[in-house]
Amino acid sequence: MYRLSTLIILCAGLALSACTDRFGGAVPADGVAGSNADPSSPAYFQQSVGDRVLFAVDESTLNAAARATLTEQAKWLQANQMFTAVIEGHADEQGTREYNLALGARRASAAREFLISQGVASSRLRVLTYGKERPLEVCSTEVCYSNNRRAVTVLATGVGA
Repeated sequence: MYRLSTLIILCAGLALSACTDRFGGAVPADGVAGSNADPSSPAYFQQSVGDRVLFAVDESTLNAAARATLTEQAKWLQANQMFTAVIEGHADEQGTREYNLALGARRASAAREFLISQGVASSRLRVLTYGKERPLEVCSTEVCYSNNRRAVTVLATGVGA
């Protein structure tokens, strides 16, 4: 009888644990926790909210499209308090390494400050600059350069990203 009770309790615990995702939330209606259909998942954040904003040449000023994306990021971060973020600043391949590291830092800081102004706690956000060291695309056209001038919000779980 003791074994049967233990087995029933174990099965019940396993069944209940299957109803939550790895971050402790409920499984979405489609049953695919962590997918881009799950509004509390990093995949949803990346694909539906948008994880990056773009900048003009030699600029770290947020344009209207960047502010709109960051507003949605702020809403998502406020609704999903278990996440912190590292905002990566990037530049295109033009210019010196030092200049682009500084420009990437200014871009990441601009995104961070905007998120803070929208109510995201500063303790949940950190900046990191890569300058021109991590391009999305490598070529010598304006299309490639424009995709590399960006700030990317990378999610992590826990305090202190």
